[in-house]
Amino acid sequence: MTAVAGPVDIRPLMAEFPTGVAVVTAFAPTGAPRGMTCTSLCSVALTPPIVAVCLRTGSATLAAVLQGERFALNLLRAEARPTAELFGSAAPDRFGRVAWTAPDDCCGPHLTQDAHVIADCELTGGSDVGDHVIALGQVRRFRRAEEPVSAPLLYGRRRYATWPE
Repeated sequence: MTAVAGPVDIRPLMAEFPTGVAVVTAFAPTGAPRGMTCTSLCSVALTPPIVAVCLRTGSATLAAVLQGERFALNLLRAEARPTAELFGSAAPDRFGRVAWTAPDDCCGPHLTQDAHVIADCELTGGSDVGDHVIALGQVRRFRRAEEPVSAPLLYGRRRYATWPE
């Protein structure tokens, strides 16, 4: 193994940790939809059901999450790579290029064609950490996609993949 000295760029380290891909969505105070691709998420507690998502400081999505105190977590299906790339880009018209809905009492836009699971979460806390904010959300409800159920989209080693059959 080779040791790294000096300032450490952890991106190569984290590239070796494959993970699922999600799009975190929320509504700005104006009602405009906001969203960004997120691979930094985890379960924090079962009772109450809390998840953590790490969002880039200064992003419009983070601002909407903090102002509205809620967000939706769209876990992407294998076929949704274009959506993951779109929401990871700086494209200003993301929501004009994907199908989405806003069911009654949702916590953010639902990417119904691209997600295999969607969770509505209420913000319960957060913490500034470096260039990101860890947002904690209590899952109020979630739904799985109708049949046929798709495999989840995965990301690691700087490429997308799918769950093996």
